Amino acid sequence: MSTYPRVTPRRTKVGLVAGGLGAYWPQFPDLLPQLRRSSARVAERMRELDCEVVDVGFISDAQEGAAAAERLREAGCDLIVGFLTTYMTATMLVPVAQRSGAPVLLINLQPTESMEHATFDTGQWLAYCGACPLPEMANAFMRCGIPFRSVSGYLEDERAWQKISRWVRAAGVRAALRHGRHGLMGHLYPGMLDVATDLTLVSANLGGHVEVLEFDDLRVRVEKVTDAEVEERTRVARDVFELADSVNEEDLSWAARVSVGLDRLVADFELDSLAYYHRGLDGEIHERLGAGMILGASLLTARGVPAAGEYELRTSLAMLIMDRLGGGGSFTELQALDFARGHVEMGHDGPAHLAISSRRPLLRGLGVYHGKRGWGVSVEFDVTQGPVTAFGLRQARDGRFGFVVSEGEVVSGPLLQIGNTTSRVDFGCDPGEWTDAWSASGISHHWALGTGHRAADLRAVADLLDVDFVPVQPA
Repeated sequence: MSTYPRVTPRRTKVGLVAGGLGAYWPQFPDLLPQLRRSSARVAERMRELDCEVVDVGFISDAQEGAAAAERLREAGCDLIVGFLTTYMTATMLVPVAQRSGAPVLLINLQPTESMEHATFDTGQWLAYCGACPLPEMANAFMRCGIPFRSVSGYLEDERAWQKISRWVRAAGVRAALRHGRHGLMGHLYPGMLDVATDLTLVSANLGGHVEVLEFDDLRVRVEKVTDAEVEERTRVARDVFELADSVNEEDLSWAARVSVGLDRLVADFELDSLAYYHRGLDGEIHERLGAGMILGASLLTARGVPAAGEYELRTSLAMLIMDRLGGGGSFTELQALDFARGHVEMGHDGPAHLAISSRRPLLRGLGVYHGKRGWGVSVEFDVTQGPVTAFGLRQARDGRFGFVVSEGEVVSGPLLQIGNTTSRVDFGCDPGEWTDAWSASGISHHWALGTGHRAADLRAVADLLDVDFVPVQPA
């Protein structure tokens, strides 16, 4: 995809405040300098997590905590990290949590794995006492209605830093949703009750904005695409894809023209994701636009602007979440169950996440798009073999969103060659048992399939968004 580079996501902004009880400083003169050194090391490690760190320094009492809270509120952080260096009172951090408008993670990282008990005095012990106030913070946060989460370890504890990194990634995904602009173009595929989404609930559950678009918004942009631009986009397509003999040059040129127009649509409306569908009639322009979307939508998805067909807004959001976690995330549904091999076959026609293909993706010409009007070029590949995560957003009867998640492995085996993405996934159980459990979760019939086992990251994102987390892993 070097000829068609990824978008640059917004950097995650993390606020950092460290603290300890000011009454200790005159009693133990060496303590505060040591704690400040620990705080500096934490700030250094935080900056290595590919985020912008807003470090408001060290607080010693409630007044300084309130001042830090104001600075962090003004900074507009995506996550606040409170570093408990030693004992400190809850009143020092509760204002930070209440006023910042961002989720808070408390970390307790003592200087080393263990104290030197035979030689330590009281002041040296207090540098290891960050665990002491953690239950106090949890109690106070809960009584104030503030979600509580923490990581305990020591300064160079890689296990702890992996957990901290997970929370930072989750905060970045939350920010992408809260700041996101999500396009919804066309109309619902007739009869798909599960796909229908209350647009207000997107903002209520995830934040962000849904931009309602017409296919005419795309049409007027496609009409302005020049022949030179079509030629260049066709060259990109030939660089990125292998072309099957069935690809018609006229259809490829049309897909390239729509792709350029689609890029302009995304740029003009500043979209971070797109879901679309239009039925069309008898080869008229809107039908041709809908049929010509697959190339451009796949290129956009690989760049980090996920595009999903069949008006699947919640799945385009799931694809965005998976992409920001580094797993790609391709538009997916059930295709068949292979009981002989113990595999679930899943994939979809239409756009796909090219960056997670096991090979150079194929463009295949199709005279018929099953279940849809029109004809043209379609994408065919299977996801890279290895760990994968199936992930979708459900909308429950009460309006709450939920993350439905299941980890498996993409494995080898025979694949259909019909212009669809198809992957064989082994979930470690009977494919029928998995399918029943997955369906019973309340998921719609579309979701994102991404590389890597991402359940832990997705659980952290669900926590920050206060949405349900629904793991599906039958025995």
